[in-house]
Parts: sequence; C-alpha cells; structure tokens
Amino acid sequence: MCKAEKPTLVLIDDHRMIRKGFRAYLTETNRFDVVGEAGSPKEVYALFETLPCPPALVLLDIELGESNGLELIPWIEEHYTQHKSVPQGTSTDVPAVLVYSIFEDPFRVQSALRMGARGYISKSADEGEIEAALDAVLAGESYVDKRLMEKMTDLPDFYSRLTRREREILILVQKNYNNSRIARELNVELRTIENYLSRIYDKTGMTTRGDLVKL
Repeated sequence: MCKAEKPTLVLIDDHRMIRKGFRAYLTETNRFDVVGEAGSPKEVYALFETLPCPPALVLLDIELGESNGLELIPWIEEHYTQHKSVPQGTSTDVPAVLVYSIFEDPFRVQSALRMGARGYISKSADEGEIEAALDAVLAGESYVDKRLMEKMTDLPDFYSRLTRREREILILVQKNYNNSRIARELNVELRTIENYLSRIYDKTGMTTRGDLVKL
C-alpha cells in the first residue's frame, strides 16, 4: 500500500526555473513532498511509468511548448484507472489536478474544469491564494482563483455552444496561429479549419480574427 507522511505532488511545467522555484517554495512550507517533475508530455508519460504510487496532486501548466497541457488530464485519469502496470494492492486513486497558468481568460478556466481539473489558479496569484488552492484541492474540493471566478460569472453563453474541436481551434487562434499552422497542428485539411472558423464566427457573433483573439 502507498502511504506518505506528506501529500505527494508532481510539477508539470516546461520552464525549468519555474519548476525549481515552485519546488523550493513547496519544500520551504514543509507540507508537501515533490516526487517528480516534467516539462513535456513525453516526460510526463515516462515519469508516471516510474512512480511507484499515485501522487496526491499534479500541478499542471497549460502551455508545454507546442503541446496543450490540458490534454494530459484525461490521460492521467486513464493511467490510474486502467493502466495494467499499477502494482497489485497499490492505491489507484486518481491524482487531483490543479492548473497553474499565466492565462487568465475564463474560456481556458472553463476548458480546464470541463476536462477534469479540480482547480485553476493564475501564476500571478500570491502565496495565500496558492496555499488556499492547494488545501482545497487536496481536501477534495474545487477551487478557482478568486479574480478568475469573477470573470467566470461574466462568461458569455456562446462558449457553451462551441464544440470541443471549435474550442481547440479558438485557443490556437488566440495564440496567433494562422490557418495553415492550425491545420498542421490538428492534422486536418486547411479547408476544414476554414469551415470550423466560419461556424465559430456564427456562434460567437464575432466578425474578425482580432475579435476572436480578444475573447
């Protein structure tokens, strides 16, 4: 059985110095045991294959180079509910995921929560906000940065009308990817992206690409 004196935690961020700083902060509190770090999906897959026990918490950034960190949330759940290499008798509790991101728009917050994140805080949050989020998530509760929660209450209804693929494309538009790059990123035809964008314009009521970027 997996037992730990302190809650175990994995840091996933593509910036090594941010991981280093957060590890130092968590170590200083003497409340958490950081059992692993990763900076890319490939490193995440390798790390979780070697962890003997599920961590209590995963602190996850959204941007992992060119990859979307949110896509790791369902993978982590599947890893601990279906993965055959988990030792017999080992707890298969799924780690709670707390997203820690520079992005503060309500769309990404909503996307993270829909994909299974337990909480979401901004990288501009102060220590009190971070500790509140860690405590809440570890207690099995949900937590969203207070400033971001205020923005969530003003979230336009059109977000809920977008399909998952449309939300993915909108995120890439907001990263200033052109249509050709989006098509390569999603491995689809350019015409397919143009069709999706047409539907996104209709659903959001926006008329220009610049409008979409500002959403």
